[in-house]
Amino acid sequence: MSGPPFRVLVVDDLEVVRAGFAALLETQPDLSVVGTAADGAEAVRLCGDARPDVVLMDVRMPVMDGIEATRRVAALDDPPRILMLTTFDLDEHVYDALAAGASGFLLKDVTAERLFDAVRVVAAGEALLAPSVTRRLIGEFARLRPRPPAPLLDALTPRETDVLRLIAEGLSNAEIAERLVVGDETVKTHVSRVLRKLGLRDRAQAVVAAYESGLLVPRTDPDRPWRPA
Repeated sequence: MSGPPFRVLVVDDLEVVRAGFAALLETQPDLSVVGTAADGAEAVRLCGDARPDVVLMDVRMPVMDGIEATRRVAALDDPPRILMLTTFDLDEHVYDALAAGASGFLLKDVTAERLFDAVRVVAAGEALLAPSVTRRLIGEFARLRPRPPAPLLDALTPRETDVLRLIAEGLSNAEIAERLVVGDETVKTHVSRVLRKLGLRDRAQAVVAAYESGLLVPRTDPDRPWRPA
């Protein structure tokens, strides 16, 4: 291990779930559980005190739910990355959580190795987006609600707009480079500029922004949920 372990906070109202995830994470030398919380209010407080790198956040909890807690945690100075925990992949609340600032989500029946990999990916600053599930989820529930006023995309160049669209379609940097016939480093530069110009933390936020800006609109085919606007 080249650096200090990633600090993780586990938030769930069920003690057996909190204890189970915490015990699994503590088996890894590069992951350290710095606390557990039973509700969103406690999670917000612990994020200020324990300064985790990653929060595993349940969606449905008493006192304060995971969406409101995510919104408050994301507003902190130097906030941790947040992974939502849900029992089924088409949970409409996950869309709200992504819009509130979460970087992705995990099903509660996730395998141990998938859990470890997800925490490491998010701690390293990447969004956890599984295109086959996340795009379907956002496409399904974004289709059912009115679109809010579009954010300003005028700051983006035409190429940056193309990159945002492809991010939202679930393409990796390598796939975007192949689609646009440019180098990987060029794509990384474009992605960084898109996130910076739009004030977005990561690719999960970019997916939400692409829909809410009207850049992409959902389609009814669940296997191909996006089409250009």
